[in-house]
Amino acid sequence: MTRFVRSEDRRQGVLLPEYLDNYVAEDNPVRVIDVFVDELDLGALGFEGVIPEATGRPAYHPGALLKIYVYGYINQIASSRRLERETHRNVELMWLTGRLTPDFKTIADFRKDNGPAIRGACRQFIALCQQLGLFAHAVAAIDGSKFKAVNARDKNFTKASIQRRMEQVEASIERYMAALETADRQEGELTPGQVCPPEGQDRRAQGADAGIQSHGS
Repeated sequence: MTRFVRSEDRRQGVLLPEYLDNYVAEDNPVRVIDVFVDELDLGALGFEGVIPEATGRPAYHPGALLKIYVYGYINQIASSRRLERETHRNVELMWLTGRLTPDFKTIADFRKDNGPAIRGACRQFIALCQQLGLFAHAVAAIDGSKFKAVNARDKNFTKASIQRRMEQVEASIERYMAALETADRQEGELTPGQVCPPEGQDRRAQGADAGIQSHGS
């Protein structure tokens, strides 16, 4: 037994980093999500609850909930209950949200109320990552397919190739949102009447499209 790598005694005292920030490396992509969402004009994108109510119970800031969804999209965590669990045990999400732990119903309701705006934000995030080459050596697994980020050898775009890329992004977002809705309905978080409106049925999505064009210009 002494020839094996030995584990530590769970009852033994350990000296852990004092700050949660020390657990997230400087080059961790989760830091990109944090800065990206903080710089968004959530009101212009159509998110509800940007201005808090003067009375009643304090609500979660829509930026905090959006960070959970963008993280979930990149990592394909397609269930409100799973997203809730990850906020309790996933160090990256703890860091990203400042240790906020909204329950699954809050997470599901946020998507129900802000579906088109969430789609637009995810679209902007992928466009920004492509433009800046933030995931040059990474591959984001999107619903079983592989969506490759831009790298140094892939700079020559045609109008058709750009359109194909955007169609891939659009399709991946729709698959993710549909998977969330299906999982939540199966788990009882949504009733048949609580369906997120598809893209194009909400004028707020136009603001998200305008934001993408500004990134690409």
